[in-house]
Amino acid sequence: MAGAGGWTPARSAAGRHNPWLIIIVISLATFMEVLDTSIANVALTHIAGSLAVSEDEATWVLTSYLVANAVVVPISGWLSEVVGRKRFYMISVALFTGASVLCGFAPSLGFLVVARILQGIGGGGLAPSEQSIIADTFPPAKRGLAFAAYGVVVIVAPTLGPTLGGWITDNLSWHWIFLINGPVGVLSLMLVQVFVAEPKALQEDRRRKLAGGLRVDVIGFALVALGLGCLEVTLDRGQREDWFSSPLILGMAVTSAVSLILLVTWELLHDEPIVNIRLFGNRNFALSTFMMLMVGAIIFSSTQIIPQMLQSVFGYTATLAGLALTTGGFGALAVMPLVGVLTGKVQTRWLLAAGFSIQALAMWHLSTFSNEVAFHQLGLARLIQAIGLPLLFIPITNQAYADLKPNETGDASALLNVARNIGGSIGISAAQAIVLQRQQFHQSRLVEGLNPLNPEYTLGLGQIGQMLGGAAQAANSELGVLYQQVQQQAAMLSYIDVFRTLAICVLCVIPLTLALKPASGGGH
Repeated sequence: MAGAGGWTPARSAAGRHNPWLIIIVISLATFMEVLDTSIANVALTHIAGSLAVSEDEATWVLTSYLVANAVVVPISGWLSEVVGRKRFYMISVALFTGASVLCGFAPSLGFLVVARILQGIGGGGLAPSEQSIIADTFPPAKRGLAFAAYGVVVIVAPTLGPTLGGWITDNLSWHWIFLINGPVGVLSLMLVQVFVAEPKALQEDRRRKLAGGLRVDVIGFALVALGLGCLEVTLDRGQREDWFSSPLILGMAVTSAVSLILLVTWELLHDEPIVNIRLFGNRNFALSTFMMLMVGAIIFSSTQIIPQMLQSVFGYTATLAGLALTTGGFGALAVMPLVGVLTGKVQTRWLLAAGFSIQALAMWHLSTFSNEVAFHQLGLARLIQAIGLPLLFIPITNQAYADLKPNETGDASALLNVARNIGGSIGISAAQAIVLQRQQFHQSRLVEGLNPLNPEYTLGLGQIGQMLGGAAQAANSELGVLYQQVQQQAAMLSYIDVFRTLAICVLCVIPLTLALKPASGGGH
């Protein structure tokens, strides 16, 4: 019997077990996947040195994973219907785990890139499957708390990743950032087999779908692979290849744009689309998806840009830079249960407005820092940001499913995760572009004042000379120290520009929260 919002217990994956136990079981694999993504970023320099390749070549370790992940995520809803949701989820966990072990033993860059592609294929099916399991297992009134429990993984794992990755790369070997997934993946498979059920309603849906023979939307799949795969390459490699001056990036961008336009047209006309584009006809789902894209941009860009700033400007080690982010994880943990309760009692639009406002405040606060900022101030800034993240992730996810039919949760989960991943790629790419371009701008402006006619310049050189001992041979050293200070200051100003840009972008999203309408199923 269907309940509020079209929910029916016949689609629950809990079976005879407590539904809350299901969240713990399925969250294990996502924690492993999200953690591994942020860890790999920290270890890139070590990987390049160990495999005797340039750091630019080593970035294909990141790009290959993102491309494979981007191709699988949007079709994961269709795959889970065809293969069976539990079976597809376990295949994804097994593939991710096995590929992680291969990554850990990779003898060359080529081997590692292939293993990362397999890892990305496996990782792409995890989060969408888990979110659809939660949406089907819990009625709308309890989804807020359920997604709060699951959100601990999605939000906390990226904050722990840099710290754990920094410690492993500083004290052990980069191989272990992949090998640690082995035992965790095996444990996840065992727990899923025992505690997660394949609902009879889904088995009946699958039998009906396959009764007339399996019809594969080959053209739709090809367009998804080309469109999102080329988009990820464009965003991830664009800055390194000087954007559209590179034939590679120009070709990828054009291919992506054409493929995605054709994909939308084809899927709207297809009877059994591999990606359910029609879901965007639901206003709440469309707005929720766009907001999830923004959340991805905020989380991934800040998680990458803050450690980068701490290491390049302040000289922090990878471990110490990661620790500056970890404090935010405790803030998110503390706020999660409260937001889960509020989601069922307060209108979603007000929670989201508060969440985006906190993000804007946190980004603006970071933009007020200077080269003299202390470690505890950075930790506090990250804590402010993390407190606001549960006010975004939980209400957005809950609202996205509120007015959907029960058989649409798989496709909805896939599209939400596509939005979060694309948002993350856009955020990282834009942040890196701003840092590079604005650093050049600020450096040229600062150098304008470095001439003998400027009394501040002469005074500064004198102070540096005294610091170096006043030796005659220190003249060239004085200029070297001064230029280093100019570079450091220019870098800091460029990071400030990134934080200000993020703050402005977040503020522009707040009015959209008012366009959300109360869920027809009785939600908020």
